[in-house]
Amino acid sequence: MAFPQNRMRRLRRTENLRRMVRETRLDVSDLIAPLFVVTGTGVRQEISSMPGVAQMSIDLVVEECRQLEQLGIPAVILFGIPDEKDAEGSDTWSEDGIIQRAVRAIKEACRDLMVITDVCFCEYTDHGHCGVVATHRDGSGELDNDATLPNLARQVVSHARAGADMVAPSCMIDGMIDAIRQALDEEDFADVPIMSYAAKYASGYYGPFREAAQSAPEFGDRRGYQMDPANADEALLEAALDVEEGADIIMVKPAVNYLDVLWRIKREFGLPTAAYHVSGEFSMIKAAAQNGWLDEKRCAVETTTAIKRAGADLILTYFAKDLAGWLA
Repeated sequence: MAFPQNRMRRLRRTENLRRMVRETRLDVSDLIAPLFVVTGTGVRQEISSMPGVAQMSIDLVVEECRQLEQLGIPAVILFGIPDEKDAEGSDTWSEDGIIQRAVRAIKEACRDLMVITDVCFCEYTDHGHCGVVATHRDGSGELDNDATLPNLARQVVSHARAGADMVAPSCMIDGMIDAIRQALDEEDFADVPIMSYAAKYASGYYGPFREAAQSAPEFGDRRGYQMDPANADEALLEAALDVEEGADIIMVKPAVNYLDVLWRIKREFGLPTAAYHVSGEFSMIKAAAQNGWLDEKRCAVETTTAIKRAGADLILTYFAKDLAGWLA
């Protein structure tokens, strides 16, 4: 197709015109803000590897949620750090667990804010893995997939009872969506949607998160149940399994290095699709900006726009609060 000479240059001539013809529009309604919840009162512990992000006690999390709601951010996702951890991560299904108390407090204060709960065990287990660990005769251990499923069911039902609007299983356990959907339906929570971390890669970009969530594994790593970064077709298979089992939203994590996967999943399934702009991706921009190497605002907006352009309907990002201000 032939274009008249200088057409594109004319369309870029003014900022108003550029906005009018812009193909991808990033909006505050696309954003989900991750929050880290700890016990206590008046607690705010800055995370050294994630400038501007902190672990907060429930009272401060509620105040943060009020501010996010006023900025137009529609949802938060909660990660809990309990005082005591055990082999199974039993705080995850306790009615008085850190997440359950946080959900109740937020929903009482911010009735229109959607509260999503991360569903996993790595922050709650004393070994740092995402479920029950089976110990072999030689003393080594590995994740026991099938033994973890009943605990996932207990966890999501407890979150729903506390008032969670959506659950987001992130542990990459085979059969997790089926187990969660059945549990929610049986307990009359059929309207609670599932946002599945369907394509979650064993990435090197999670380092700062493990400081924030205090979730580094005590032994081994998570490559046995998270995806190989070299594989893209496998992501479509994982997503297809979760869709068949009842997932309502599919997530890709991390976002920036997997935009091709995000694009393919959105085109293949046509479901609402989320992408997690993870801690390492966030911290790289922050660190470069602090050194004067990059413009933080410009790069954060450009990166998030690229995630939206690749097919994300929902973007989980630690830049959410800043983006809300910048976009306004």
